[in-house]
Amino acid sequence: MSLSAADIDRLAHLARLGLVPDERERLRSQLNDFFVIVEKMRAVDTLGIVPLAHPVETMGDVALRLRDDIVSEANQREANQRNAPALENGLFLVPRVIE
Repeated sequence: MSLSAADIDRLAHLARLGLVPDERERLRSQLNDFFVIVEKMRAVDTLGIVPLAHPVETMGDVALRLRDDIVSEANQREANQRNAPALENGLFLVPRVIE
C-alpha cells in the first residue's frame, strides 16, 4: 500500500493539520515506510502460533519479582474527602450518568 499526495491531503484535512508542502512530503514518506514494515510483518506465517498473555510465559518457570502487598501510607480518607462537594457514608457522591 502506498499513499499518494491526495491521500495525505485528505488525512491532513481530517486531522485538521495545516501542512506545508515539505511537511506533506515528509509525512507521506514516513507513512509509506511504516506501511512497508506492516506488510513485512503481515508476510510472516503465524499459523499455529498461540498468542502470549505475558512475555514471561516464554521463559517457563521464572518467578516474577513482585513486591509484597503492604500498606505503606496512613489512611487519609477524611483529609481526602474534606473538599468533596457531596458525601454519603464515607463515599463520594457523583451525578448519575446511567439511567
